[in-house]
Amino acid sequence: MEEKKHMVGGISRKSLERLPVYHHYLEKKSSEGLETISAPVIALDLQLNEVQVRKDLALVAKTAGKPKMGYVIKELIADMEEFLGFHNTNQAALVGVGYLGKALLSYKGFEQYGVEIVMAFDADGRKVNTRIGGKMVLSMDKLENLCQRMSIHIGIITVPAEYAQGVCDRLVAGGVKAIWNFAPVHLSVPSHILVQNENMAVSLAALSKYLYEVEKNGWQDAKEEYD
Repeated sequence: MEEKKHMVGGISRKSLERLPVYHHYLEKKSSEGLETISAPVIALDLQLNEVQVRKDLALVAKTAGKPKMGYVIKELIADMEEFLGFHNTNQAALVGVGYLGKALLSYKGFEQYGVEIVMAFDADGRKVNTRIGGKMVLSMDKLENLCQRMSIHIGIITVPAEYAQGVCDRLVAGGVKAIWNFAPVHLSVPSHILVQNENMAVSLAALSKYLYEVEKNGWQDAKEEYD
């Protein structure tokens, strides 16, 4: 199935989504003492298309894999981290401290990927000036000013759908360059703003459709359709 070319910074969205998967896999192999690895082995272990794996790695690797030996794992990990900007920590602000917002604030793994949530905002006065996951929850009336002053580049939206566009507009006014949106609604933004939507309803629908295809056509045909 041909990959649709939704591009982000010169790389397809699908390739970008696979890179953290490769990174986690390579770190595991490195911790096991493996020093080199080939694209066919990666493809086999991750159940991916070998040609696609070669194309993905060619986007990030500074040196090509050598015949028979493949890539030096530690070098490939370093190239991948540089490409993804893991060492250039971007600060983020979260808006909406409900159950999902609290979970994201308490999660300790974002910094590994170059993102640090430094503060949160909420309209509920009972939550303002409290700390969740070590992050201060602030009043909404401080949003634009603090985002500008602290050069916040990422806004995370975890508010109900009816408030998401208003929050988005305020984050853009505060100078954010990218938005991670968990609200089930399409956001209108200027052309220079990147929006990454995490729509759980869409993901669940995709899973449901996949299981339907498995029952109808078998897992292999269904897997090829959804890869």
